[in-house]
Amino acid sequence: MLKTTLLGRQALLIASVILLSGCGSIISRTVPGAGHGHQYYPGVQWDLRDTPWRYVTVIDVPLSMVVDTFMLPFDAQHGPYE
Repeated sequence: MLKTTLLGRQALLIASVILLSGCGSIISRTVPGAGHGHQYYPGVQWDLRDTPWRYVTVIDVPLSMVVDTFMLPFDAQHGPYE
């Protein structure tokens, strides 16, 4: 019983991290006004400045940095996000 509960908690934690990964990157690119005119690394900048979930910032900044790095070619063509 105890092992099942611990396994369930670990699965929930892993699922939460995966679902929240790159959240700032997604929000800064899709929500109007969230990009604040930044062209490069808008997700990291949103995480550090605008996120209402400060406790998630520690997890999301590195993940947003990875997503923003993969999005650099697209961001270079797109221009600043408003």
